[in-house]
Amino acid sequence: MNILEQYDQQELFEHHRFVVDAGQQPLRIDKFLLNRMENVSRTRIQGAANAGNILVNGAAVKPSYKVKPGDTITIVLPHPPREAELIPEEIPLDIIFEDDDIIVVNKAAGMVVHPGIGNYSGTLVNALLYHLKVLPGYEDGTLRPGLVHRIDKNTSGLLVIAKNEISMNKLAKQFFDHTVQRRYHALVWGSFPEKEGTITGHIGRNPKDRTKMYVFADGSEGKPAITHYRVLEELGYVTLVECRLETGRTHQIRVHLQYSGHPLFNDAEYGGDRILKGTTFTKYRQFVRNCFRILPRQALHARSLGFIHPGTGKTVSFDTPLPDDIQEVIEKWRTYLGGRDI
Repeated sequence: MNILEQYDQQELFEHHRFVVDAGQQPLRIDKFLLNRMENVSRTRIQGAANAGNILVNGAAVKPSYKVKPGDTITIVLPHPPREAELIPEEIPLDIIFEDDDIIVVNKAAGMVVHPGIGNYSGTLVNALLYHLKVLPGYEDGTLRPGLVHRIDKNTSGLLVIAKNEISMNKLAKQFFDHTVQRRYHALVWGSFPEKEGTITGHIGRNPKDRTKMYVFADGSEGKPAITHYRVLEELGYVTLVECRLETGRTHQIRVHLQYSGHPLFNDAEYGGDRILKGTTFTKYRQFVRNCFRILPRQALHARSLGFIHPGTGKTVSFDTPLPDDIQEVIEKWRTYLGGRDI
């Protein structure tokens, strides 16, 4: 199994649960977990405990806590094991904010977040390693940028990256608890009868195509997913909407909007790269094709991001405007809506 299939693309952490056996002798919890988890160092376990990510019977404990028979232990660990050697590469980054604990980046469309099959270079992580190479730990390869969420290659917008172990643990817990505020802007096909609404439906791998996701409306497979939407602007045959994520499943906005009958404009994977609404006039078809050429990807942008800063404990929020390609297509639809001459 590809390592990425074990974790939601946008929530990079592991979740484990253990119930202590009746005959267990008192033992430090870090040692207990070290004996039961593969490929996990004591340092990672202690880092999770110090960030409040190890719970015993629902309460956070320190590494020195001694387990007792019947204890229910849950642990959240950020990021899966390293699957490839990471090479620093000098690639320009649009950094919105940076301090000793975090970096907030406005990722360009077309950039893969993490190296993987078919994309071993040119990724955001390669660029971040070069940017951070002068810091202790990064220079000798013992540290790497702490990814706690992702956005798709052809989605633009904001990502937060941890620069140290404690920040990574604290951010991972926030994503796991769904307390991070994430808002996306999307241009979609069709119009909505309601100005605001919520789309729900379990999301899992498409049984007929494992590279795509699918909504299991009956909840028989996949994981629960919740997307809230709000109409921002009606543009005739397309609509600009804001989406707020409660959960962070792979391709969540794209597959939920397709499921609701409103695929993202020019989303080739989920049916948005066809003329789904509008007239049959040749000039109209040419107008849409021109828009596709201007925006050769799904019209989705991670617009804003809010969370508790892992170092200061204060709420922070960041916002970035729509990129030029989406903005240009929106302007073209406004012109078309005003003229109606094609």
